[in-house]
Amino acid sequence: MKSNGNYDWKISTVGGVTRVNIESGQDILHLDELDRKLWTALSCPLKDLEIDEKTMTMLDTNGDGKIHIEEVVAASKWLTSVINDPELLLKRSSVLPFTAFNTSNEEGLHLLETSKQILENLGLEKNEISVADVSDSLAIFAKTRFNGDGIITEQSSDDEDIKALIKSIIDCMGGVTDRSGDPGIDTDKIEAFYTALADFKAWKEAGDADKANVFPYGDDTAAALAACMAVKDKVEDFFMRCKLASFNADSAAVLDVSSAKIGEISNNNLAASTDEIATYPLAGVNAEHRLPLGNEVNPAWAGAMAALKALVIDKEYPKAEYITEEQWVSMLAKFDAYNAWMGTKAGAVVEGLGYDAVVKTLEENKKEALLDLVAQDKALESKSNAIDQVDKLLHYFRDFYTLLTNFVTFSDFYSPERKAIFQAGTLYIDERACDLCVKVNDMGAQGAMAPLSNMYILYCDCTCKSKPGTMTIAAVVTDGDVGAIMVGKHAVFYDRDGLGWNATVTKIVENPISIRQAFWSPYRKMAKAVEDMINKRAAEKDAKVMADANSKIESANVPTEKPAEAPKPPFDIAKFAGIFAAIGLAIGLVASALGGLFSWLGLHWYNVVIFFLIIILIISGPSMIMAWLKLRKRNLTPILNANGWALNQRLLVNTKFGATLTGIAKYPVVKTKDPFTMKTPWYKKLLRWFIFLVLLAVAVYFILPKDMRPWWPKEEPVAEQVEQVEAPAEAPAE
Repeated sequence: MKSNGNYDWKISTVGGVTRVNIESGQDILHLDELDRKLWTALSCPLKDLEIDEKTMTMLDTNGDGKIHIEEVVAASKWLTSVINDPELLLKRSSVLPFTAFNTSNEEGLHLLETSKQILENLGLEKNEISVADVSDSLAIFAKTRFNGDGIITEQSSDDEDIKALIKSIIDCMGGVTDRSGDPGIDTDKIEAFYTALADFKAWKEAGDADKANVFPYGDDTAAALAACMAVKDKVEDFFMRCKLASFNADSAAVLDVSSAKIGEISNNNLAASTDEIATYPLAGVNAEHRLPLGNEVNPAWAGAMAALKALVIDKEYPKAEYITEEQWVSMLAKFDAYNAWMGTKAGAVVEGLGYDAVVKTLEENKKEALLDLVAQDKALESKSNAIDQVDKLLHYFRDFYTLLTNFVTFSDFYSPERKAIFQAGTLYIDERACDLCVKVNDMGAQGAMAPLSNMYILYCDCTCKSKPGTMTIAAVVTDGDVGAIMVGKHAVFYDRDGLGWNATVTKIVENPISIRQAFWSPYRKMAKAVEDMINKRAAEKDAKVMADANSKIESANVPTEKPAEAPKPPFDIAKFAGIFAAIGLAIGLVASALGGLFSWLGLHWYNVVIFFLIIILIISGPSMIMAWLKLRKRNLTPILNANGWALNQRLLVNTKFGATLTGIAKYPVVKTKDPFTMKTPWYKKLLRWFIFLVLLAVAVYFILPKDMRPWWPKEEPVAEQVEQVEAPAEAPAE
């Protein structure tokens, strides 16, 4: 078949749907000519697939989190241009020999040279390169001074002063991770560092120029300000309480600490009640509005007040025993210039170096030397990017054909040797192994789409001790019977790496699994209904018995007069006669119907077999027909669509293919005897056979026509009345 060009595509039927084959390098080479209507998938997600996510990320050139047809076609064009034999892609090898590079292509030749340089950096001598060789970029660049990322480290220079300067910049500004894995700096870090040095120097010198005003307490100015700020709120609270007491003399007792309040904590360990005591006023309220500095201060604040007195008050008011509000405000005003200067602080990130080191670094001015090292590193950018391209080539070389067999066609899914990239592993449950398991990322979408698949699906939450979080899977049961599967049942899920997960069934989407299961389904439903009815009646009877017993126990301790028993109603024979008559009528109607059916079929032995087959067909036929119709339409597409796939064709799972996706336990014939088998006495076996024969005889008796039943009154045959007609008189002879 030709499509969008002159290339002759081969077509086959896979999974009940006609698909284009991708089975040669030439098919990949002409992939851009394939009509988009013939692709199985239009797009697929990056994550939760059994293919290297790094490869998928490389393919996702527009960064939307999905792989589209255009991106697959672009990858095929690039890949087939830089290797000389596209047939090699079918091997899915992680090793690319140097002979496979297309050296007639400029980019292919450049990739070959870069591959050789990578092996040289790693100290390897061979004529091929693998995914493992380029997977560790740290090892590739570990022994190189420059790697093209525009970041320099301490190893980028042999000058000890430059190394120390780079370390200082990293300590102050933070580092940028180099391709080698070491912390480093780039142009932005260097520029920001020298700007911070200049700003800090200018700010420090501005303060020193007006030192007397900015530093009222010399080198202790910062500590003095901290001492004031530590008690500022409590001091101002004290002066406000004094003002309120002057405003209303009756409020003085309320504004001060009452003895009752102290009494509430007096029984506690007061040394451990510092936080509570600290909430009390700083000192007792007084009419003079004076804050005492001695023992009258709240003991929880005594230490802070002592620091304030030593650093500020003693220098302003020597030997003062108290301060007023005006004095307090005056002391705070001393810090206005210092606060203003601190508000303009710049270059704080380099303050840790110290002013002298800042000045020295600025005077040495090795900024240009650092920028020159960055430029040398940046010059190798194209070479370093080529290493990334080699990494990309190796991932495509290994994984691209796998993607095609799960995107253009789904041959991996229908292949007995391989599994599709969406098959997450195997769920073992109820003596079966379900190989069709798909990771679920959106249960809401699954709830809407999954019923359309006509599949029997188990949704399971899986946990693993060695991996954080919970994984949800959809396991499709494609063969066997329902068995003991139910919500809440525990199972074990093994992912594609062989790691075991504890699985719990959380939801079941019920659909037919097989024709065999559909045949027995009505009988199981009837048995379940009978069992539920019996359990319900038994529970009601048990509840009634327990209620009666409790009632009798409660009444036993209470002496009461025994009420006269009501007389039992007489035996109503007419009532029971009516019941037996109704039962007999029902049996008679059934027997008459069966007898009529057997009269119509005849009394041959094979007619009895036909009769039972008809009964079975009436019961199981509708279920089996519905199952057959649904099994023909089992389609995986809705489940994958709910996971973010955009599929262009159906993914049918018929009964033959489904049998390969679910393995059922099979046991050989066991010849040894079970030591725990229950042995039935001979008389019980004889009794069972007797009951069976009696029931069979009764059934046959009522099925036979009346004239053939033994001990049944025979009806006398009625003689046929023949109408006598006189013969006409002979005509007289002429």
